[in-house]
Amino acid sequence: MIRTAVPEDVPEIHRMVRELAEYEKALDEVRADEEQLREALFGERPAAYAHIAETDDGETVGFALWFLNFSTWRGVHGIYLEDLYVRPERRGGGHGKALLTELARICVERGYERLEWSVLDWNLSAVEFYRSLGAVSMSEWTVNRLTDDALAKLGAR
Repeated sequence: MIRTAVPEDVPEIHRMVRELAEYEKALDEVRADEEQLREALFGERPAAYAHIAETDDGETVGFALWFLNFSTWRGVHGIYLEDLYVRPERRGGGHGKALLTELARICVERGYERLEWSVLDWNLSAVEFYRSLGAVSMSEWTVNRLTDDALAKLGAR
């Protein structure tokens, strides 16, 4: 059901990234193309990793895209889950849980002490799903982001 992505999966991963962005009402923000994803996942120095959820007959129904982070408080790496997506018609079939289980397994196997991700506060079904797995919302922490003009302005100083 869950396997490590291979380069041939990039077009399908790209499609699912766009599907996820559309679901999150942010399709116009997607700039990544297939080549960028291919380089990030399978280039000389991969910056991210991906796992694919499939049905028994090999149909791709979801993915998890993640990268390593580091906790100065714990002194070890962790996994930051950038995207977790299961196609709407396949939700409830255990694919999302299986993807998270695989990432948790990797954490345990490698001695990583955190598996973290963000979720939109309006996505109550996802929030409840994550809580059912034991995830804790970090409500006292607020995500900050610099992009576009603000990033360029600060970086030019």
